[in-house]
Amino acid sequence: MKLEPFWLATAPAFTAGMSGALPARADVVIVGGGFTGLSAALSLARKGVDVVLVEAGRIHGEASGRNGGHCSPGTSQTLPDLIERYGLDVAKRHYQVYTDAVDFVEERVRAEQIDCDFERRGKLKLASKPTHVAGLQRNYDALKKHLSADVELLSAADVRNEIASDAFHGGMLDARGGQMHMGKFGTGLATAAARRGARIFEQAAVTRLTNLGGDRHRVSTAKGDIEADRVLLATGCSNHGPFDWWQRRIVPVGSFVIVTEPIPALLDKALPNRRNYVTSLNFGNYFRATADHRLVWGGRARFARSNPASDRKSGQILKSMLDQLIPSLRDVRIEYCWGGLVEATADRLPAAGKHDGLYYSMAYSGHGTQMSTYMGDVMADIVTGNPRANPWARTDWKSLPGYAGREWFLPVVGAYFRFKDAVS
Repeated sequence: MKLEPFWLATAPAFTAGMSGALPARADVVIVGGGFTGLSAALSLARKGVDVVLVEAGRIHGEASGRNGGHCSPGTSQTLPDLIERYGLDVAKRHYQVYTDAVDFVEERVRAEQIDCDFERRGKLKLASKPTHVAGLQRNYDALKKHLSADVELLSAADVRNEIASDAFHGGMLDARGGQMHMGKFGTGLATAAARRGARIFEQAAVTRLTNLGGDRHRVSTAKGDIEADRVLLATGCSNHGPFDWWQRRIVPVGSFVIVTEPIPALLDKALPNRRNYVTSLNFGNYFRATADHRLVWGGRARFARSNPASDRKSGQILKSMLDQLIPSLRDVRIEYCWGGLVEATADRLPAAGKHDGLYYSMAYSGHGTQMSTYMGDVMADIVTGNPRANPWARTDWKSLPGYAGREWFLPVVGAYFRFKDAVS
């Protein structure tokens, strides 16, 4: 079993990066080479903006290359929950922008001819307990009523035709859900941005940000300094570098993934429609098949950070979940296992805007593939002064009480969510 992300291990190499020291200046410097930063670099380069992107490690090497490979509509909350908290109009906008974001990913793949196995196979939310069916019904009714969404309620019998398991009591199918190879998409985004003139520097960790007046900053990195008229932070939940203000507002929560050997015949029987699947438990699972007929099986196996020992232990937990939920796959071999970080905010919604002269977009709270790509394009307009609505602007983004970038309380949070699953 390889302790590395399948997406990164099987992605084509990015060969269009820059070597040597940074240039002296740029119109825009982007910090972070995940989907937000790469999408922003591509959009800026297409506008003729002089843009430099600096990445501490390899492009799409963190959350963008460590997720479960889903690209589906929907927020971390149901539409009724959003309505209850924010009112109907805001809730509809929040939910709709995720649908728009999936459409944007598909269009970006098409426009730049990115070979990343993008498909629309739908997303199936699975009721793990009989009591969870009512929640699916409530969300279905709201989506139909307020957004005319292309969703369908499935009975337990319907679900058994979708997945070879007796563990689920119903489901809600959203036909708009997409999936793709995250590593191929990331390399494709970066290559497209470089082809249009963006300069991308890997292994260029930012060590200091010095304000030179207004939006202008000096960005100090492992490859030298660069002055920028504007800086866009697309760092995610990095706990390294001069990003203290953001670190106090985002909690990185570990999420873990395993990938099987190729099993085409078994998958044809176990998951005949090859959709995106997610269960309704807090300690549940998300899974899908790959284009080369592997099963990608993920979940919040433990509330812990990723490291080799933690990943291996989490992989064992995930395999036991797989054996329990889909018994016909009990004997398959696991070839890849890894961990990543979900950027959790207090309200489980993204954040984007400007603080102390620095633009930012981050904290996608487990639904980042589509939204990060979409927000890269949004922020490309905003940083260059073009009028564009920012769906995740916050007037008062409060820091988390008692939190300063070290998530000491995660075991307590994990115990709480296990309790909620038990009594739900």
